[in-house]
Amino acid sequence: MAMFLLEPCWMYLTTHFNDFQLACLGSFILHESVFFLSGLPFIYLEREGYLSKYKIQAKNNTPAAQEKCITRLLLYHFGVNLPVMIFSYPVFKFMGMRTSLPLPSWKVVSAQILFYFILEDFIFYWGHRVLHTKWLYKHVHSVHHEYATPFGLTSEYAHPAEILFLGFATIVGPAITGPHLFTLWLWMVVRVLETVEAHCGYHFPWSISNFLPLYGGSDFHDYHHRLLYTKSGNYSSTFIYMDWIFGTDKGYRKLKELKNGAEIANKQM
Repeated sequence: MAMFLLEPCWMYLTTHFNDFQLACLGSFILHESVFFLSGLPFIYLEREGYLSKYKIQAKNNTPAAQEKCITRLLLYHFGVNLPVMIFSYPVFKFMGMRTSLPLPSWKVVSAQILFYFILEDFIFYWGHRVLHTKWLYKHVHSVHHEYATPFGLTSEYAHPAEILFLGFATIVGPAITGPHLFTLWLWMVVRVLETVEAHCGYHFPWSISNFLPLYGGSDFHDYHHRLLYTKSGNYSSTFIYMDWIFGTDKGYRKLKELKNGAEIANKQM
């Protein structure tokens, strides 16, 4: 039923824009809109000190550091992301991406996006561990770790080589399945929201990780940013099971146990 209601909107888009415009420029505009609209509020919260009781780290970024992040992001997005979207268009068309009606059912969309999340998390985990080897960390990944206290927009602040390297994890699933463009857009939206939340620097009572045990979220990833070393752990992008299986979350779990123990002791006093 929901898809039926969306189809007139989709018909308007496909009538007024061709496949290239929708897949490349449309995807870029959608990405920029979702990314900045979801990430900018965390800069405001940090500057004004609102909801500070939910902030994971007491340290704040300076306005200059925040502005540097935004400036570099715009450069990276227009200089790297947009060209990649343009040049990858023939690949996605070859793999079967379509824009025609009818829209896929929610069962198909949900199954594909779940597959993308699982595959992306697996590839990202190993790629991220490689980036934490000594040479690559020093020359590439250290750019992302310039912000030991992350905020939403730092999720995509990275060396151009890293953008291409880890960006592969995001697009390989859709490239394999050749989805409808609607599915690709929805995947892009939820993936952007997920990574912005993981870097937001706040752990709220309504954070997804409080309800989904396998979901990492901001508290899990914030630990990764606090340790500026080549072996910081917590390498996964979305879930936590890869780090648990390979023992790369031991430092984080130990810290959580110490914090929980201290909280229990304080309550008993």
